[in-house]
Amino acid sequence: MSPEEKEIYFNVAISTSLVLFGFDGEKLRVLLRKKKNDPFLGAMLLPAIYVKADESIDSKVKELLYSHTNEEKIYIEQLKAFAKVFRNPLGRVINVAYYGTVKLDEKLLEYSKSRKEEWIEYSKIPDLAFDHNEIIEYAKERLKRRVKRRPIGFYLLPEHFTISQLQKLYETALNREMDKRNFRKKIFNSQLIIETDLTDNSGSRKSAKLFKFDEEKYEKLSLKGYDFLF
Repeated sequence: MSPEEKEIYFNVAISTSLVLFGFDGEKLRVLLRKKKNDPFLGAMLLPAIYVKADESIDSKVKELLYSHTNEEKIYIEQLKAFAKVFRNPLGRVINVAYYGTVKLDEKLLEYSKSRKEEWIEYSKIPDLAFDHNEIIEYAKERLKRRVKRRPIGFYLLPEHFTISQLQKLYETALNREMDKRNFRKKIFNSQLIIETDLTDNSGSRKSAKLFKFDEEKYEKLSLKGYDFLF
């Protein structure tokens, strides 16, 4: 390859971004932050980072994940490369995007607040910098497919949860209401959840039974896929 060809074909930057979904018991949310420099100063965007030529994209996204959650054991999955020619005003940047699902508890909320980051409601994402709205829409569709075929929704729930919380999560992810009786029937038939001796004494509904998921069965179904028919 000539020096001229090398200059033409190797002058491209790589970045990675992360769509983090969190569930607060009522709403599904996405982590966003404000951009602190140009271009798009002050606009909101996804957590993102540039990748050097000698760096692994997987290792960089794990670094990104840890810096924004202070956690390492979080489910993440690669989406695809977003590579429109003019997606970044600074030059040609190919963004390899990922998404992840996290338990949105008080600890994580406080950590995000300390970093001046926000968990925005799933259905109320504003106009974002670059093509990050497009990335989120793609991640939403991937999440929708995954919750139909794999029990990854449990990554978004606290250790103990009510059936109402579980149904609300699936309704939000799939963007449609579900019949309560049919939902309960499918969930119990899956044998993925175990009833505990605990009750939820918060909110308007007192003493709602709390459940946890069967980790052994969960792992098996995660590996082979499971058709929830939602």
